Amino acid sequence: MSLFGFLAAGLIKFGGSHNSAVARRLEPDMCKVPKTKLLRLLPPTSNGPVVHQETHTDDSEILSCTVKALKDGHIVAVPTDTIYGLTCLAQNTEAVKKIYGVKERNRQKPLAICVGEIQDIFQYCKVTVKEELLRDLLPGPVTLVFERSEELNTNLNPFTSFVGVRIPDHAFMRRLCQMCGEPLALTSANISSQTSTVEVHEFQELWSKLAVVVDGGPIGDETRQGSTVIDLSVLGKYRVIRPGCALSATLDMLEHKYGMSEDSGEE
Repeated sequence: MSLFGFLAAGLIKFGGSHNSAVARRLEPDMCKVPKTKLLRLLPPTSNGPVVHQETHTDDSEILSCTVKALKDGHIVAVPTDTIYGLTCLAQNTEAVKKIYGVKERNRQKPLAICVGEIQDIFQYCKVTVKEELLRDLLPGPVTLVFERSEELNTNLNPFTSFVGVRIPDHAFMRRLCQMCGEPLALTSANISSQTSTVEVHEFQELWSKLAVVVDGGPIGDETRQGSTVIDLSVLGKYRVIRPGCALSATLDMLEHKYGMSEDSGEE
């Protein structure tokens, strides 16, 4: 399959007519009840602690609950640094199958992986660039495509030898990856071919199919662009797979700092 098929990203219906009442903080027994959960992250603040909390629960408990759902093989919705995403454990074949079903996604379209640290990229990809380049671009709104390593689940994108990898510049997502201790498969939180989402209510039709929805508030901007996807699998070359939201800055870095040139695909 052509690498140009790579479009990485880059949940839960509550019963009754009281949907407006479900956007609440994590309750003590929520991790024990096998129902869809809508969990609201505390908003970031630069003016001291948040005063008006609905409970005394902090975001660490939301992380723990989300990790448990993922480890149990479920799909969850998460905020990223670009748009809302759907994620599952990339090494769990059954969970990967589920995420395709939730999105109604063509199974010949690959999923990207999300990791928490730069060194994780070397574990799951055959990296062709300097570590410095990775650190210049990540964390950030960029997905980098490399040849996959043998450690990555062979049932994830079995039709291609390549994989897109990213580290979102989002504290919750980075910590989630770190706590899971393995890569997450990541794609946008929407039905395939529909508009990307920047608030949780925009993909409410998916809620009933997911174990957890993490509400990080409005994210992204009016362009609703996902990450910029760049193929770096050829030494010294780059290929733009998806322009995304950070194309100009990414190409400037690749060309002017690292002397890379565009891969025309011609022999």
